[in-house]
Formats: sequence, C-alpha cells, structure tokens
Amino acid sequence: MTQQDTYKKNSDTEEKLDNAEKEFLSTFKREKGHSLRTLLGLYKGHYTDLSFSIVFFIIKHSPTWALPVVTANIINAATNNAAGSLRTILINTLFMILFIAQNVPTNYLHTWLYAKTVRNVELELRGALVRKLQQLSISYHTEMQSGRLQSKIMRDVEQIETLSSQLFITMLAIILNITVSVFIVAFKSRIILVFFAVTIPVAVVIMTVFKGRIKKYNTVFRRDIEETSARVMEMVELIPVTRAHALENRETEKMDRQLEHVAKSGLKLDMIQTLFGSVSWVCFQIFQVICLAFSSVMASRGAISIGDVVMYQSYFTTIVGQISAVIGLLPVITKGLESVDSVGDILLSGDIEDSDKKPKLEKVDGHIELKNVGFSYPGSSVPVLEGINLDIPRGSTVAFVGGSGAGKSTILNLVIGFLRPVTGQVLIDGHDLSSINMKSYRTHLSVVPQQSILFTGTIRENITYGKDDISDERLREIIKAANLDDVIADMPDGLNTMVSEHGNNLSGGQKQRISIARAFIRDPAILILDEATSALDSVSEKKIQDAVQNLIKGRTTLIVAHRLSTIRNADHIAVIGGGIIGEYGTYDELMRKKGVFYRMHELQV
Repeated sequence: MTQQDTYKKNSDTEEKLDNAEKEFLSTFKREKGHSLRTLLGLYKGHYTDLSFSIVFFIIKHSPTWALPVVTANIINAATNNAAGSLRTILINTLFMILFIAQNVPTNYLHTWLYAKTVRNVELELRGALVRKLQQLSISYHTEMQSGRLQSKIMRDVEQIETLSSQLFITMLAIILNITVSVFIVAFKSRIILVFFAVTIPVAVVIMTVFKGRIKKYNTVFRRDIEETSARVMEMVELIPVTRAHALENRETEKMDRQLEHVAKSGLKLDMIQTLFGSVSWVCFQIFQVICLAFSSVMASRGAISIGDVVMYQSYFTTIVGQISAVIGLLPVITKGLESVDSVGDILLSGDIEDSDKKPKLEKVDGHIELKNVGFSYPGSSVPVLEGINLDIPRGSTVAFVGGSGAGKSTILNLVIGFLRPVTGQVLIDGHDLSSINMKSYRTHLSVVPQQSILFTGTIRENITYGKDDISDERLREIIKAANLDDVIADMPDGLNTMVSEHGNNLSGGQKQRISIARAFIRDPAILILDEATSALDSVSEKKIQDAVQNLIKGRTTLIVAHRLSTIRNADHIAVIGGGIIGEYGTYDELMRKKGVFYRMHELQV
C-alpha cells in the first residue's frame, strides 16, 4: 500500500468517525434521560447488519424450541407400541439431527454480522469521545481528573458493549424462547398455559422490589471506580516524589483506604444482587416442581400423554430459566445503562471551544494587543487580572515577571486562547481572539512549557510532532539551532532512540531542548516560553538560552521567567503584581528605576 493510499484510508476513517461523533451527539441530545433509547440510537446506520444478524440468530437457535416436541413424539411413539412407531422415531430423529446441524453456518453468519456491528459502534463511540475531549476547553480538563476520563473511554464503553451483547443476544434469546414456548403450550393445552401465566406476576414483583436498590448501589460503585482510577494514576505520577521522601507506606495506606472503600461498595452491590438472584431462583424452582406435579396428575388421569409431561416440563423449565435469566440480567443492564449516561456526560458537555465556523487566519504577523483585559476564575470573586493594557509589536520580545500567582501564566493562556477575558479584548493583528477560528490561529503559534511534555515514541517523532513532512536537511538545521546535536550524538539510536513514558530516560535539559526543537519545526509567528529554564542547572540553562536566542529571532515572543538574568535581552519587561502591570520597560530602565524589578533582581544576586 502506498503512502497516498494510507493517507486516503486514514482520511476516510477520520471522516467516518467525525460523522459518527455528530450522530452520537444528536442521539444523546434527542434521547437525554432515556438510556435504553440512547443505546439503540447508537446503532443507527448499522440496523441492516443487525437485522440480518437477528434473522440468522433465530434460525440457528430454533432447534431448542423443536427439541421438546420431538422428544415428546419419540417418547409417545416408544410407549404406545403402535404400528409405525419405529418410523416415527426415525423421522423425528433424522429431522432433529439436520435441524441441529444447520447451527454451524447460521451461527457463524450471525456472529460475524453482530460482532462487526458492535465493534464498529465501539470504535465510533471511542473515537467520538476522543474527538470531544479534543474540543473541550482547557478549564474542563483542568477540573476533570484524567483517570475519570480514561475510565469513561475504556471501562464505560466496554460496559456498553457488554450491555449490547446482553440485549441483542441474551435478551433476544429470552424473548424468543418465552414466546415460542408459550405459543406451543397455548396450542396444546390452555389449562397448562394458565398455570404458566402465574409465574409472570411473580417475576414482575421481584424485579420491582430490587430494581431501585440495584441501580442505587451500582451508581455508587461506578463513581467509586472512577475515583479509584483517578487516584491510581495520581499515585503512579507521584512515585518518584514518594520514593524520594520515603513516603511509600503513607501512600500505600492512602490507596489501601480507597481500595477498601471500593471493596465495601462492591460488596454491597454483590450482596444485593445475590439476594435478588437467590430469591428469584427459589421462587421459580418451587414453581417448576409444582408444574411437574400438576402435569403428572393430569397424565395419571389420562388428560395428557406421558410424552406431553416431558414436553410441558421442558417448556416450563425454559420459561422459568428465561425469566430467571431476565432477573439475572437486571444488574448487568443497570450497569450498562449507567455507562451510557456516563459517556453522555462527556458528549453532552457544553464546555467546548467552538470556533470552527469563525473566520480563519491564513497569516499571522504577531502584533498582540491586550485592551483593558480583566480575568477571574469561575467561582472566584477575586480578580487575577484587572485593566491590563499592553501593545506588543510584531517581532518584539516581552518578558513577564512577578511573584507566584501574580497572573503571568494567565496572560500567556489568554494569548494562547486557553482562557477568555472576563472584560476587555485580546487582539492578534487587530483580530479579537473571540471572533476567529482558534485552530487556524494556533498553527502560527508555538509553546515551550515549563514541564516538557513528551510522548512515548522516537526523538524524531517528538520533534516533528504535527510536521511529519519536514525534510531531513531542515530537521538537521533545527537540531543544531536547538543545541540538540550533542544529545542526538550520544543516543544509542540517534533520532530513532525511543523516549520512555514522560521522557524518563532523558534529563530535564535534554527534554527541554527537544521541546524547543519542536517549537522550531512549526516556524511560528508567535512564541510562548513559560519558565522554560526554571528547573535546570546552569550548564543546561546556558545551552537552552542559546537555543532560545536562535528561536526568538524575528518572532513575537512572550516569556515568563523566574530567573531575571535570563531576560536581560528582552525588548520590554512587564512586572505583574496585584492583577496589574506595576512596571514596564527595558531591563536597564527598570534597573535604573530601582523599583519592584530592581528589588527582585537584588534578591536573586
């Protein structure tokens, strides 16, 4: 397959998943509050395959309905010793063998159609969730623990797949078995049918009594699992800190308490489900014994034949078994419907960055203006920024300094568009960020964060992220400009060296230079550096400072720095404090002023 064919295939898959996301979103909105209807709506577009799967299921499952009749015919023929009995036995036996044999091809066709449908919906649903997560605001991701999101994408979608299996296979079999059994019994004896009908109200009463409690305990258990998943991820992230401070026992005890809480929650769910199952089983087994006695009395009085006793007992056993199965499925169905609602929490979230329909920026020069910008976080009455006015010409470098929590990173996030001002405007080349397509704007933007974010892959893949078509010559130039050539030379496989999870096989300086090289690749008009050297040693800092100086040439650059010595070459320095710009000027101007910046500088000398 050529690269072009692969690209076309990937594009077709992406288009399919995008369409699925729109369809799923429409389904969740339309059927909100109706979990079962929502589940059925997820299969829209797959109803043909699903229908044929059901047809083949009916055909392959049909021998179970014919077997009691054939058994009765053979027993009656054997006990009557009438002429032609042997012929009747042979015909029924041959018919049943052929009827059973057709199960192999029809079961294969049923499974293929059903499995293909379910796996496609599973793929589309996970794809829709991933796409939705990419659309949700940074604030949403900040507030929502990643472990919970992982649980929804993996565990809840798996539970929905399990629910689908129970509804489209197990529940379908139950409905067909009960329907056919009742129909045959009604045809043979209405007296026995009346006796069978008594079991239905008993089943309804049992399900009504237990349904609410099972749903309640299952909801609690699902939330506890999500919380545990989030805490496990947090624990794994903290292992280096935990180990460094000899806090393993404390962390283990904390997780033990959480796991104990989940175990207790799960035990409550298990016990209510066990009580539910045992009560229903006892009731229906008693009914089954009574049915055997009732039909045997009728046979002893000559009302029915001996073979019919076996037939009625078989059908009653089927009905009892299927009703018990319905009752046993109730916890699984409840859990699956909970997962449908859980997935809906993501797909129906309105906290999205919706700018796709707004005008695109084809070109960005890099002129940034903040006009009377004010910002405060949701739920807080204390403003982070108040009346910020700043004009940053194209190609200039502005550094932001100030104490922790002063609002420096908030300004950067406002320029990136992760946050929106409560008052005022953020303008790029005269365009208000709230009125443009953010994706088109961010293609002209590069960010080098304080903590380098690398993914599991090769160093090449981490540098060229989003720019796979970069030439080898250009890549070599970027590696040299980022002072990364010595790092690559020392690696066992050069650019093809694998980066472990979170880049744990690299030093902080190496990771940061890879981040800078990634920023170079994009050739941005605007560059954001958020404390890019704050956690590095002096040697690494010098190499990165040299790389940064190469990177910022000809670009509008915003820098947040704690080490004031690193921003000496900035065109202007803004001192942030109390939500305002307290001082603004060049390095030399602020030092001569001997104000806040001067005092901060002296503390670091």
